[in-house]
Amino acid sequence: MHKPFALLVSILILTAACAGGRTSSPPSASPTIHVTGLTRGLVAYLGKQGIGVMDPASGKSAIIVPLTPGAFRVSGPVWGPAPGVPYPVVYFTVHDDRPAESRDSAGVVPYDWLFRVDPFTGAIDPIAASQDSLSEGPIGLVANGHYLALTLGCCADYEIDVLDLLQPLNGFRKLVKPTDPVTFFTEGIAPGGSGLIAVRSFSTGAWYWLNADAGVLNPFPLKLGTDDGPIAISPDGTMAAVALPDRGALVEPISVAVPLASPTPTPGVTPSAAASPTHGPTPSAPAAPRILNARQHPDGLDWSPDGKQVIAAANGELELYDASAASGAGPVDRYFGGQDMLGVAWSAPIPGKTLSGVKASPGPQPAVDALLAATKLPAAADTPGNRPFTKVYLWQFDSSKASPIASITDATPAVLAKYPPLDAGVVIHHWAPAGSWTFLGGCLRYRVVITASIAPVAATVGLAAEAPCLAPSPTPKPTPT
Repeated sequence: MHKPFALLVSILILTAACAGGRTSSPPSASPTIHVTGLTRGLVAYLGKQGIGVMDPASGKSAIIVPLTPGAFRVSGPVWGPAPGVPYPVVYFTVHDDRPAESRDSAGVVPYDWLFRVDPFTGAIDPIAASQDSLSEGPIGLVANGHYLALTLGCCADYEIDVLDLLQPLNGFRKLVKPTDPVTFFTEGIAPGGSGLIAVRSFSTGAWYWLNADAGVLNPFPLKLGTDDGPIAISPDGTMAAVALPDRGALVEPISVAVPLASPTPTPGVTPSAAASPTHGPTPSAPAAPRILNARQHPDGLDWSPDGKQVIAAANGELELYDASAASGAGPVDRYFGGQDMLGVAWSAPIPGKTLSGVKASPGPQPAVDALLAATKLPAAADTPGNRPFTKVYLWQFDSSKASPIASITDATPAVLAKYPPLDAGVVIHHWAPAGSWTFLGGCLRYRVVITASIAPVAATVGLAAEAPCLAPSPTPKPTPT
C-alpha cells in the first residue's frame, strides 16, 4: 500500500472558493513623467528557429536562444525574476533528444535541463540538470513572480517540482512524488507572488490548486474539462483564458482567493489541520464566458500586462485576441505564420529597455555537450570487463567558499564516513547521479571519484564551469632586493 500522499508536510482538500490646442502648464504644476522603454512588455515565444522575443508595440522580434533543429525537446518559455536583475528574464527547459548511446554505439546520455536567459545581456545560465532516459522531458512549465513549477516523469509516474525564484539556488522541492497515489500535471499558475499552481489529476482529470506556500491542495474555482488546459490567468487575477481541446480558448472570470474551510474527505488522502486563508482579487463584475476562436487547440497562451489582450500559440503561429470581444471572435492580429509556434509568454512592462538592446545567447548546446564530456568514464574503466565493477562517488560543494570536498582524491572509508556521497553510478559509457535535478548550477560544483575497477580518478564538474567561483589567492611575487 502506498504511503499517504504528502505535499511538503500533508495534503488537505479545502472546500471550493467563492466563486486640439496645446497649452502650457502653470509654473507650480508637477512635470509630466514620460515612461520610456517596453511599456507593453515583451512576448517570448518558441518556434522552429528557437526562442525569441517580440515587441508587441512594433511587431519586431529577435531570437535570443538559437536551437539546433532536432536536438532538443523544449518546454516554455516563461518569464520570472532572477537574483540581482531588475527586470524579468526567460526560463525554459530542454530534453536532449539526440540518439542515446548503447553498448555498441556512441550517443548521448539524455538529460533534462532548466535554463535561464537574460534577453538584454545574452547570458544563459544552466539552473539544473537531471539524467532522464525514460521520458521526453519536462512538461507544463509555469512561473510567476515567485515560483517556477513543472511536471516531470512518464507513464503515470509523475512528479511536480517547484523552484523558489526569490531564494538562492538550493534545488527543487518535490510537491508531488511518483510514489504518491495521486499524480497531477501542471497547467498554470496564479499571478504575482502567489503559490497557487493550477494542476489537473492524471487519473480523473479533476482540477485543483496545488498550494506551494501551505503544502496543501485546494479546490479549483472553475469547472474545467478533463482535456482542457493549459490555463493563463490575467495579471490582476480576475480572468482566466483556458485552452480548449479543439476550438481555441475560453475566457471567463476567476477568483484566486482561497478561503479557510474544513477538510473534505478524499479517497487516498490523509487530511490534516486547515491551512491559513489567502486572499486575492475577485472579478469586479460578472462576465459571460466567451470563446476566442483559434480553430485549434492552443499549445500556449498568456495575457497582456493590462489584461486586455490574450496571445496564443495556435495553428503554428502567434495569434492576438481582444479579451473582451464577443464569443467566437477570431484574432485581431497574427505573427510568424508557418513558424511552428509551440509556446508563448507575455512579460510585465520593462522600463528603460528596448528591443534594440536585446542580445542573443549561445544557446543551450555548449552546456549540454560540456556535461556529457565531463561525465564520460575514464577509458580504462569503460571496458566490458571493468564497467560492472566501477564505482562512482559524488559530492556537492559550494565553490564560493573554501571546501575540503574540492580536494578529495579517493573514496576511502574515512572520507565516506566524514562526507557521505550522493547516489551516482555508471550509465554505459558515462556516469550520472541518481534522482531528479541532482546537478545544480550557480556556484555549486561536484567532486567525483571513479574507482574500484581502476586506480582512483578524481575531477570537479559544474553545470556552468569546472572552475570554482572562489578564485584562488594569487601567489605572492618575490620582493626585489
